[in-house]
Amino acid sequence: MDMQSVIVDMLDEAEPLIEKVAQAISKARAKAIPVFFIRVGFRNGSPEISPNNKGFSSHKAHFDQLGEKWKEIHPAIKPSDTDIVINKRRVSAFRGSDLEVLLKGLQVGHIVLTGIATSGVVLSTLREAADKDYQITVLSDCCADRDEEVHRILTTKIFPSQSTVTTVNEWE
Repeated sequence: MDMQSVIVDMLDEAEPLIEKVAQAISKARAKAIPVFFIRVGFRNGSPEISPNNKGFSSHKAHFDQLGEKWKEIHPAIKPSDTDIVINKRRVSAFRGSDLEVLLKGLQVGHIVLTGIATSGVVLSTLREAADKDYQITVLSDCCADRDEEVHRILTTKIFPSQSTVTTVNEWE
């Protein structure tokens, strides 16, 4: 989730994360597990961003300036023709997207989460998915946050109460 080049480039050391996410994608495809790329993106002019939304409104000019470039998935993990690309308009992958409709249509009851940032899209999506009664796995080494301590606390103390937290190598 949120693996756009612009977002990936904000990390100090993104290459290990990209390698792990690529590994997770390969494992999922080999097991015929549907792969979803969920990206934050807005229409031209970002009419979906309310001035009341502190997080997004402070970046509205940046979204508008980059336009479609903002939505480009990092080339090292480029979606295949069979992958599903979803635009969301809020932090959670469910909010402002058709993710739940697709999951229901594909009869998916267990989701595996990866993405940037652990304290943003991963946390928000995990909480909403848990409330929607999905089984959840978080691949901790396929998530990143600009604050490593926040990442550690979420993956070791918070997420385990609502999901299975593992690494891509341990994921079966």
